[in-house]
Amino acid sequence: MSTLTIRLPDNTAERLKSLARSRGLSVNKLVEEMSAQALAAFDAETRFRAMAAGGDPKRALAILDRLDGRSA
Repeated sequence: MSTLTIRLPDNTAERLKSLARSRGLSVNKLVEEMSAQALAAFDAETRFRAMAAGGDPKRALAILDRLDGRSA
């Protein structure tokens, strides 16, 4: 496990403390959870972009049409 020191404006730090308290978490746990969510979103976007780069636009549009209830 690593230790990370970050600098935040006082107001931001106080708001994070308040949010953590309202959720019954430590600030550390709150930041850990928020980091995990941000990384999951980044990973999903990275996978999507990699798949899109090698994809077939006509096939993708046909799939979207089917999902939308229209025939391709």
